[in-house]
Amino acid sequence: MAGHTVDDLRERTRGAVVTPQDRGYDEARKVYNATADRRPAAVVRCANAGDVMATVNYAREMGLDLAVRGGGHSAPGYGTCDDGVVADLSGLRGVRVDPATRTARAEPGATWGDLNAATHAFGLATTGGIVSTTGIAGLTLGGGFGYLCRTMGLTCDNLLSADVVTADGQFLTADADRNADLFWALRGGGGNFGVVTSFEYRLSPVSQVVAGPMLFELEHMENILKFYREFIQDAPEQLFLFPGFQTAPPLPFIPEDRHGDILGIVVVCWSGPVEDADRVLRPLRDLAPRVAEAVGPMPYPAINSAFDPLLPPGLREYWKGSFATELTDAAIAAHLEHGPRVPTLSSTMHIYPVNGAPQRVAPEATAYSYREATFSTVILAVWDDPAGDEAQTSWVRDYYAAVAPHSEPGGYINFMGEDDQDRVEDNYRGNFARLAALKRQYDPDNLFHLNQNIKPAAA
Repeated sequence: MAGHTVDDLRERTRGAVVTPQDRGYDEARKVYNATADRRPAAVVRCANAGDVMATVNYAREMGLDLAVRGGGHSAPGYGTCDDGVVADLSGLRGVRVDPATRTARAEPGATWGDLNAATHAFGLATTGGIVSTTGIAGLTLGGGFGYLCRTMGLTCDNLLSADVVTADGQFLTADADRNADLFWALRGGGGNFGVVTSFEYRLSPVSQVVAGPMLFELEHMENILKFYREFIQDAPEQLFLFPGFQTAPPLPFIPEDRHGDILGIVVVCWSGPVEDADRVLRPLRDLAPRVAEAVGPMPYPAINSAFDPLLPPGLREYWKGSFATELTDAAIAAHLEHGPRVPTLSSTMHIYPVNGAPQRVAPEATAYSYREATFSTVILAVWDDPAGDEAQTSWVRDYYAAVAPHSEPGGYINFMGEDDQDRVEDNYRGNFARLAALKRQYDPDNLFHLNQNIKPAAA
């Protein structure tokens, strides 16, 4: 970009515009996933919605790629780009809670840690993710599930309204009454339809939970997975639990001689009455002896941040995910073959339950369509040395290939890699045609294409 065009962008915005010639550029271009080592022409640290409008208009007028960054946790690193413009919203982190109406208004750079800190003071929460450093924006727009989803629904089911900057630079409010078609698309359609500058959420009472991990010998994982697939069907909806495979970290509750061993893990979160937790968890505890356990009463934000140290910024990541209506014997056999090969401390596989409240919403009610799915599997490799790229990605790909025949064609878009673009239509199934038509209406030139991209329908 010529210097005068950068000056023009700076004149249009309140926040700093960082270019390759500026101090701090290398820090400004970073996202969580270090494999996304890209060099944008400019990073706009947006200070308000006006900056977002100016940045969108600038990218469109100049014909430049536009990346939109909230929390920066995008699995493929879509919060940055080469030679284009980044609308960096990470400085917009304000959260305002209205305890009388049990709602919260949050800015798009807020993380779940930010939102939880604000809402927990009033004994309230909404469905967030598994780690607190994840941004609220990407999680919500992709659907959003986590510890509270079986009782509260998906994050997008708790979205009441959104302020949106569309591809033509307009500022719109979308809710059930205003721009209702856009509101429908935002709830699961990812970043395809605009830049959300404010999210309004419904909150529900949650304060203390009983939560934490249990670790088991690998020899018990077949029984645990078979128990889980049956137990979760009728388990109280206040219970969220997921099994996986994990390298034991060096934590005080794990015997020191087991640090570094690969074990089975079950993470639980009971958001019902604390006094009922022992009764609810007893069937799992009776199933097999535990190598270690750290389950107990805690504030809800504590479980949402418990695994943050395993995913610090700056590591290399590769993700794949899929939905399943059943956890078949063949799928369990594939997990037992590939899960124990988990390659690093931060790498893992989790099978999240997405039944309960999410299934009471019709598939066509929001862009997120897999309402009948019971399970959402994520396979995640995390490593630090670029020399390990091939081995780490191969573990994920081989694992995914083994479970794919026993899974639905589509998966959760927030677990998709950059090489999953050919799965986008499968991810949305019967909602895809409507989404493509709305994409043509709101973004006919596909300005917002750095995402799991829905291309505009042909005119």
